[in-house]
Amino acid sequence: MATIMDDTSMRLACRIRLEREARGWSLADLAARAGVSKAAISKIERAETSPSAATLVRLASAFDLSLAGLLLRTEGGERLARAADQPLWRDPASGYVRRQIFAQPDHPVELVEVVLPPGARVDLPAASYARLRQVLQVRQGELVLTEGSQRHELKAGDCLGFGPPADVIFANETDAPCRYLVALTRL
Repeated sequence: MATIMDDTSMRLACRIRLEREARGWSLADLAARAGVSKAAISKIERAETSPSAATLVRLASAFDLSLAGLLLRTEGGERLARAADQPLWRDPASGYVRRQIFAQPDHPVELVEVVLPPGARVDLPAASYARLRQVLQVRQGELVLTEGSQRHELKAGDCLGFGPPADVIFANETDAPCRYLVALTRL
């Protein structure tokens, strides 16, 4: 049992340090955001002490995560995403099919493939993009992507990096399906 607890403490220490460093925060920055002393965070990151549940909640909140989210990231996951295991979801309103190609709690990048049927349109609010950076590449067909008031007409092979958060409309104005990839990272 001690080995399991030691291993979990070590992974948690590494995850907390990784979350802090990924945000470019110093120990002082995290301490101020979490209301936990720099000394305590330093000891936690070096796995010299195990944090209490209350401390973990404070640290998770500072990272804009729930406690469960922080623990899930700590556990990591399988780095290999087999095609047969990639979840599919069909939007009942537009009929688009979304394949989650890659998403792991301990990895900063997600990769998604979408097939947008002919004539379909999906409207997403700016809030959907508030804490994300995205790049989209059209793989097949054509896509009209409207960001706020800016209209982008994309053909196969075209790539677009999203700008500041804005209302976005994905539209397939053709009579053929459009397939595109989205790579995103959370801020």
